[in-house]
Amino acid sequence: MKKVTLIIAALFFLSFTALKNGEEIQKEKINTLLDNWHKAASEANYENYFDALTDDSICIGTDATENWTKPAFQAFAKPYFDKGKAWNFTALERHIYLSNDKKMAWFDELLDTQMKICRGSGVLIQINGQWKIKHYVLSMTIPNDKTDDVIKIKASIEDALIRSLKEKK
Repeated sequence: MKKVTLIIAALFFLSFTALKNGEEIQKEKINTLLDNWHKAASEANYENYFDALTDDSICIGTDATENWTKPAFQAFAKPYFDKGKAWNFTALERHIYLSNDKKMAWFDELLDTQMKICRGSGVLIQINGQWKIKHYVLSMTIPNDKTDDVIKIKASIEDALIRSLKEKK
């Protein structure tokens, strides 16, 4: 009986370890994809940058009006890439989470950018065994004790946008 219990415990441990290792491998693949995606922008590599996105991806920028489909984002970004200088984001910290079936992942990251620290977050899916970015959000961070100052700076611009968006409802 002790041998059966030990065998069952060993099999359980090995299967848990294999599952954990599989999860870690997927997280490493996602980390690599995101690092290479940011690198492609810094090198103005248009093809590699946009190949990392699903065809139906959405990218949301720091401006309230930036809610891009992939084709719209490509059109917006192309002049920057064509000049040989897009943007340069480097991950300072990243957290990755996987769905139970390991076919979807979501993440958040802190980035070193020309805008200082920004936060990126997004959703990835697997397509034919490859991770692709389906949804990405870039946000500027604001220290809590500076929020009132930032609100004053953007109030006149965003008050007009708020009115316009409310009128569309």
